[in-house]
Amino acid sequence: MVQCRPVTVRRFSQVDVFSTAPYGGNPVAVVHDAEGLDAAAMQRFARWTNLSETTFLLPPRDPAADYAVRIFTAAQELPFAGHPTLGTCHAWLSTGGVPRTADAVVQECAAGLVRVRRTDHGLAFAAPPLVRSGPLEPEVRASVVAALGLDPEQVVDAEWVDNGPGWAAVLLEDAEAVLALRPGPTDLKVGVVGPHPPGSPEAFEVRAFFGVDGATVEDPVTGSLNASLAQWLTSTGRARTPYATRQGTALGRTGRVHLTRDDDGALWAGGATTTCVSGHVEL
Repeated sequence: MVQCRPVTVRRFSQVDVFSTAPYGGNPVAVVHDAEGLDAAAMQRFARWTNLSETTFLLPPRDPAADYAVRIFTAAQELPFAGHPTLGTCHAWLSTGGVPRTADAVVQECAAGLVRVRRTDHGLAFAAPPLVRSGPLEPEVRASVVAALGLDPEQVVDAEWVDNGPGWAAVLLEDAEAVLALRPGPTDLKVGVVGPHPPGSPEAFEVRAFFGVDGATVEDPVTGSLNASLAQWLTSTGRARTPYATRQGTALGRTGRVHLTRDDDGALWAGGATTTCVSGHVEL
């Protein structure tokens, strides 16, 4: 006899993040009311959605948080990710979520508490601190340069900019060099950035690559990477906030990420969010 696994009907949203035009940014799947799901069930569903991330909304355990979220790629759980943070907050607010304070929503995730607030450009999250920084080790740098198909002299700089997902960053001379990349396989999560000409609407072009089952995948628009790049670029004097980046161009997307900094030094990464799919799932 085949035993059926008990299921619960749960609210579901799919939110486009970092584009003012729907379907131009990076989608995230959001499962509301996720109590009762274990990690294996969450991972199974995230693998099935086949998006870069799927999130699960839960009641917070920390009394300072408005909600808790677990973030999964198709292969693993992440402690933090940028566009899922904004997409999940959008979904929570859109379905009646009311923050404890008027100035920000507080999200609880594996990386800790993350503040999210409304801005003129949409929702923005406060960039978490880097957990790893500094120059890439020579062997790592050589591996990244080879995977990107670059000559070593084309790399202006390369550093760890890891705020949870594990990003290694490469700075190229200009945006054209970034858009010309045709990377090969890599086991790392690699972000590449290059400046646009002065006077351009966006200061930098950004691309993000990571390996999946031996193949290299490009992420359309990446909040965590843009936040960590901003911490690196501003600390080295290569960028000044506020500024915007363009990402997803090589994939036909229209991603825009806006980076700002408060008087107290907090850096915020944000952009537009739009619900594109809403309904229910059986999990």
